[in-house]
Amino acid sequence: MSGIAHDSNGDSKPMSAPIPAFPHSHIERDARGVYTLRIDDAKSLNILASPVTLGLTAAVRWIAAQADARALVLRGSGDKAFVGGANIHEMAELDPDGGRAFITRLRDLCEAVRAVPVPTIARLPGFCLGAGMELAAACDIRLGSRDGVFGMPEVQVGIPSVIHAVLLPSLIGPGATHWLLLTGATVDAEQALRWGFLQFLCEAGELDALVERTVAPIAASGPLAVRSQKALLRYWETSTVEAGLDRSVDAFGAAFATDEPRRYMAPFLARKRAREAQ
Repeated sequence: MSGIAHDSNGDSKPMSAPIPAFPHSHIERDARGVYTLRIDDAKSLNILASPVTLGLTAAVRWIAAQADARALVLRGSGDKAFVGGANIHEMAELDPDGGRAFITRLRDLCEAVRAVPVPTIARLPGFCLGAGMELAAACDIRLGSRDGVFGMPEVQVGIPSVIHAVLLPSLIGPGATHWLLLTGATVDAEQALRWGFLQFLCEAGELDALVERTVAPIAASGPLAVRSQKALLRYWETSTVEAGLDRSVDAFGAAFATDEPRRYMAPFLARKRAREAQ
């Protein structure tokens, strides 16, 4: 269980729980509370067979419950792929009930990622196909390398693209979504960036540095404010403008029920006073 510790300034902070082992998953946590979840299935380009999916879902849910979490980086093993898709050998043997069970497991994984209360960052080198593109779409921020290949090839193997493909129209627009899902063809990382699926792109080998440039300001910001901001972003996805404004006012007021605004504003005010005293 996580408890509360106090640092040298007297500020309270959550204690870190021991990291358990989950099948096909490897979790790392740094001193800032940035968690990295690696899909441990490198031999098959991180293909999402059901055992892999179940292990990852349990790992994501555990991370989501950690009070010290500030961000989650989701990545594959190595740099050949983020996720090369769902397991076609498993899918080829499915009947209708088995198909519903299989896709529900993938749905649960993507929903677990969407439910993480801190920012989620997808690290996307190489192949990001089918279920991999859906899993990446479930993250808040997507960062890719120039060797990336993106696509939704399901129709080419006789099935529709489903579950979190539903997020794609809002991410890349209806026209790009139609092209991807109806042709089953792939695009390179430059096109994924132009469409807005990727937020930033870098050279191969520089992806970890790009991830760190994204994670660092998140970890340096007020943890309660970041969690509140993420909750607002999720709410705004489905709310009316008026309801979103009402929720925003409440969230802003609630921030001042903690000492976080005072502590994080203090350095700005101190610098301003120092400049005025010169």
